[in-house]
This record gives sequence, structure tokens and C-alpha cells, in this order.
Amino acid sequence: MHIPSGFLEPGVWAPMGVLAAAGAGYAIKKTGEELDERRTPVMGVMAAFIFAAQMVNFPVFGGTSGHLMGSALAVAVLGVWPATVAMTAVVLMQALLFQDGGIEALGANVFNMAVLGCLVSGGVLAIGRRFAGRLRHLPLAFAGWLSVVAAAVFCAIELALSGTSPLGVVLPAMFAVHAVIGVFEGLVSVVAFRFICSVNPRIAAVKGGVNRCEDS
Repeated sequence: MHIPSGFLEPGVWAPMGVLAAAGAGYAIKKTGEELDERRTPVMGVMAAFIFAAQMVNFPVFGGTSGHLMGSALAVAVLGVWPATVAMTAVVLMQALLFQDGGIEALGANVFNMAVLGCLVSGGVLAIGRRFAGRLRHLPLAFAGWLSVVAAAVFCAIELALSGTSPLGVVLPAMFAVHAVIGVFEGLVSVVAFRFICSVNPRIAAVKGGVNRCEDS
């Protein structure tokens, strides 16, 4: 999912950088307007948790592996805009400290995983809460799955536009692998959210959070 250096052409990574900067900038602005003293430390805790969780990989198939992306979980706890800020910080630190994703591809990686991932998750969770009924964990599970798949599809399109791999090859490959990874993403998101609720329900009830502990 993290696009390395040299995989994107300037005609792709430059506009993606602009989109990512616009999305992250708007998220920072909205977060600044809504931020309260209770949510500030929770943002830090969530960013640190997702950063650490992304270090744990699990095998998928064909030698591939996956890890928690975290967008859906962050949105469930923090809300869309603070989650976008937290996810942007995670992707940025990964690139700068661990070279996990290229610097010129940073805009594409931020857009795919932070901006797009959080927007997709927020939409699914907002709609899902109205219709899930007793199956209250399903919106979060589906948000986790769809956020991963959406990010993978955009990643495939960016690679195809850069001439790295034909769309007919990279899109099915990325979709197949990340559709499986997305299942684990959904499950881990639900388990992590329920764990947070069991430890400290107030953390998962901050102003702006899409989910509440009673929804889990």
C-alpha cells in the first residue's frame, strides 16, 4: 500500500501531493475549530496505537502480507477530520523515520490512506449507524474493509497512470490481495474498538467520534 520511491511519475505524484495537502490542510483547519482538551490527548494515543499496530504484519497469500491501516478505527473514535490529521502524521512519520513509502510519493500515500481512507470510513459509519440495528459492529467492520480496498484501487490507478504497471494487471492484483487484507482490517478494527471500550469507554465517546461504545 505504501508506494516506494521511483514508482510514480511527476505528473502523478505532484497533483496527488496537492490533493493530499489540501485534504490534510482542511482537516487541520476543521480539527482546530473543534478541538477540545479532552480530544487532544486521545488523538496522540490513537496515532501512536495505529503507528505501532502497522508494524505488525500478517501473511495473506502468495508471499504477500498486510497490516492494520487504521483509518476506520481512528474515525470511529475521533471523527473524520481529527482522524485524518492523526493518519497523516502516521504516514508522514513512517516515510521519514522508516522509509516506508517514498518521499515523492508521500502525497499519494497520504491521500490514499489518510484523506480517502478517513472520508470513506466516515461515510460508511455515519450511514451504517442508522441501519445496522442489532448488528452494530458491522458498519465499523465494513468501513475497515472498504477503506483498505478504496486506498488499494487508487494506488493501482496511480501506478497505472505512471506507467509502472498496466491497469489490467495491477488493479486486479491489488484488489484481490487487499480485499483479503480488508477483512482482517475490519475484524481488527472491531476488536480494537471493543477493547478500547472495555478499558476506558470515555475514550471512545469523545466529541466528534462516529462510534460510541454502545454501538460496539
